[in-house]
Amino acid sequence: MMADRVIFVCTLVLAAVYFYATAQIPSLEIGDPLGPKAFPRLLGIGLLITAGMLFMEMRRARKTGIPGNERTPSGERRHLAVIAAVAVWTGLYFAVFERLGYAIATAIYLLALMAYFNRGKWMANVLTSVLFSFISYFMFTSLLGVTLARGMLPF
Repeated sequence: MMADRVIFVCTLVLAAVYFYATAQIPSLEIGDPLGPKAFPRLLGIGLLITAGMLFMEMRRARKTGIPGNERTPSGERRHLAVIAAVAVWTGLYFAVFERLGYAIATAIYLLALMAYFNRGKWMANVLTSVLFSFISYFMFTSLLGVTLARGMLPF
């Protein structure tokens, strides 16, 4: 499937960019021996593992000829349009992140994605996006001491 190939290539490119950005983080001579690069490297490894699993799934589907994998050209275009829309939405999220702050920008970002991918379940979508955003904000800032963009919020 074309959409799987696009996702596979995008995941590899994202992992490469992520590893490059991680390499730019300065190493500290004192403190934690793993330093600030450990968690980002683990995320990059997770991206590579995910890409590998998708690649293996694509090969298995091609070898076994799993029925239902055939897509019509209009179905492929629709999937590519969804991928493009999510990419644009993610770009907008990055653009307003500092101004709105982590909690508000993430809640809006997740709510829009969930409204599309989990249609008709508004209460669950709103609760999940808002609770995840604010709980993760407080966990990162209070428990882990990570500084996140505050934006318009007073805390």
